[in-house]
Amino acid sequence: PTILFTIFFFFFLFHFKEDKAAQSLLNKLIRNNLVNNTNQVEVLQKDPNSPLYSVKSFEELRLKPQLLQGVYGMGFNRPSKIQETALPMMLAEPPQNLIAQSQSGTGKTAAFVLAMLSHVDPNNKYPQCLCVSPTYELALQTGKVIEQMGKHYPEVKLVYAIRGNKLQRGWKLEEQIVIGTPGTMLDWCSKFKFIDPKKIKVFVLDEADVMIATQGHQDQSIRIQRMLPKSCQMLLFSATFEETVWNFAQRIVPDPNIIKLKREEETLDTIKQYFVLCNSKEEKFHALCNIYGAITIAQAMIFCHTRKTAGWLAGELSREGHQVALLSGEMQVEQRAAVIERFRDGKEKVLVTTNVCARGIDVEQVSVVINFDLPVDKDGNPDNETYLHRIGRTGRFGKRGLAINMVDSKMSMNILNRIQEHFNKKIEKLDTDDLDEIEKIAS
Repeated sequence: PTILFTIFFFFFLFHFKEDKAAQSLLNKLIRNNLVNNTNQVEVLQKDPNSPLYSVKSFEELRLKPQLLQGVYGMGFNRPSKIQETALPMMLAEPPQNLIAQSQSGTGKTAAFVLAMLSHVDPNNKYPQCLCVSPTYELALQTGKVIEQMGKHYPEVKLVYAIRGNKLQRGWKLEEQIVIGTPGTMLDWCSKFKFIDPKKIKVFVLDEADVMIATQGHQDQSIRIQRMLPKSCQMLLFSATFEETVWNFAQRIVPDPNIIKLKREEETLDTIKQYFVLCNSKEEKFHALCNIYGAITIAQAMIFCHTRKTAGWLAGELSREGHQVALLSGEMQVEQRAAVIERFRDGKEKVLVTTNVCARGIDVEQVSVVINFDLPVDKDGNPDNETYLHRIGRTGRFGKRGLAINMVDSKMSMNILNRIQEHFNKKIEKLDTDDLDEIEKIAS
């Protein structure tokens, strides 16, 4: 039993890490602009007496002209909310350490790339900045941003410390920026001595919440950090800050400034929520068809609990003549990105998906979210955070949105009641009298 438990535990860890890393990569692939983030930024300074600077334009940062050109070339017209506060800290002299909470699409990669490019001395032909990412694919995404932003700064070179990039023993790197995964980066610093850690000015640890899902990565990152000089600037980013991430961050980053996003609960205020009573999966499908028959829906996302249900529902909706896209966990990340692009371009009007795939998807035209299955955790309790994530796909960008929940048993009614209690929001039973009201929101 102990061996079986150990195998299961590592299997779970691997898949948990794969899901988080794949999700993060997916978000980067499908982002074509910054998210309009309404969260308030909360700043905790290591020295509360020093003035807190924030900037409203990139000119205020006194960047090198070739970097300013790179920033505008990437389509950034003004700093995002997190960049307004983070960039003055990252570019300060002497450099300041930072722990920042930042979701995908907030401009965080561009911010730390700008910090690395600003601190590099192009006349010195050796590594000066290290950036550690949890996976090969995420490292490549960061590299793309460096290449775009450094387009007009060709003297600064980049190299990838990733498995498969084999260098001869005794090789001395001349590139100033090294991006890679923790294991290879550690080997290059200690075993092969390709990098002299004592010469590093900036150390970036990206996606810390994904990183700690792999025990080895956590230890390797700490070992790299311990080789660096005290003067090295440490920057750590994470989408979430559970206790485990927080403990890790504090081990990596001494005397940090901290930027956190205040939790967003108000999203529900712009969303009308209803439920529909049914007795089976088939009845839920018929109810769905009736809703579609009664009102005009611009674009909808439908959430299912399992891949099997999602596949079945997508098939049934297609047979009814709907243009349906299916997002499923077994797809490659690039395939998922292609499906989302088609949905975003309006080629399909309905996106059927499971939880795993749908975090961080922003499509402005989504007017209706349907919970074909209510979200529950592994113990069968209501998953309130996922509910918020799901219905938050509608009612975005200040618009009104609509969420419809399918209830097919006493158990799912109980789940719905507990969700109502948690958010202190009444969810109305959908009636034919409501159709005019929801037509206005949905179309």
